[in-house]
Amino acid sequence: MQQTLNALNDMEESNKVIPTIHYSSKNEQFSKLPPKVNVSMPKFIRKQITKEELGTLVGKLTPFSTTLEERVFTAKKPNTSVRELLNGPEVLNTVNSGHEDLRSVSCLNEEQIWTSGWTADIKCFHIQGVLQSTIRTKSGKLTSDIAVDRDGALLYCDWITGTVYKVKNDQTEKVITLQGWKPKNLCATSSGDLLVTMYSDDWTQSKVVRYSGSTVKQTIQFDEEGQPLYSGNTYNKYISENRNLDNCMADFGAGAVVVVSQAGKLRFRYTGHPSPINSKPYVPLGITTDSQNCILTADRDNNSIHILDADGQFLRYIDNCDLDHPYGLCVDSDDSLFVYEYLKGNVMKIMYLK
Repeated sequence: MQQTLNALNDMEESNKVIPTIHYSSKNEQFSKLPPKVNVSMPKFIRKQITKEELGTLVGKLTPFSTTLEERVFTAKKPNTSVRELLNGPEVLNTVNSGHEDLRSVSCLNEEQIWTSGWTADIKCFHIQGVLQSTIRTKSGKLTSDIAVDRDGALLYCDWITGTVYKVKNDQTEKVITLQGWKPKNLCATSSGDLLVTMYSDDWTQSKVVRYSGSTVKQTIQFDEEGQPLYSGNTYNKYISENRNLDNCMADFGAGAVVVVSQAGKLRFRYTGHPSPINSKPYVPLGITTDSQNCILTADRDNNSIHILDADGQFLRYIDNCDLDHPYGLCVDSDDSLFVYEYLKGNVMKIMYLK
């Protein structure tokens, strides 16, 4: 349009007639206005969405919850001199208990041991072989295990009635009575607690329960993935506590030593050590620990004792003492090892540390 106006202005000022004669009006061309542009603003259209769909997109907030976590106190350990293993363990003496099918032995002190077998009698012997006292179980039924607590009291399992008894100063009292479970093996801990291994009445579950007196303090049954820590059956599950306060169990049914921390967390499983001599499967029975934090476990079918360190590493065998079906173990305060032979009814005192 501006160009047309300029051309008209030039013709008006010009003396030339021909451009004027030939001029053709462009009014028709400029009569049409340019198209009007209508701009619409964007709008947000909300979509209906369910709570479930929203949860999958952004996640969810768990509800507020509280739990109680048992805090573990670890007592200060007394200083202990380091002692090395003997190259050849030695049998110091042997006591014949007179028990049929000797099952348990527990050290009262460095001079006396308690023994029990497949009878209702629990016998205390001097280590030179002299019988000093006999206790008959309250029910007149056989006991599955015995232990001595830090005060010198005798504890025993009456697994048929589901009861644990305590004997002190010739007085017998019930400590624990179970419903739906049967007590099998015992360990009196350094803190004064009592560890009891037990199995369910239907023989499908096993667990370890920590008691303070008659009060349950802790139950250990499953690992962090919810799987059973122990085999579910009625077999012996002898148990001991080491200086780390770990619970060390000889799980006969699983063919393994199972060690869990004081908090109940699995530390390791030991399933035996290859040996050209020990050719039969490893089935642990008795178990004990010593001042060097070693774990000792009886290998009945191979007539030997396995010695492990606190982390489950194999150190050596005791297989030179002419053992015959070693079953239960205990260690006294001087680290002398007492091994009882199941079939013979003998208790052997063995020196294995320098």
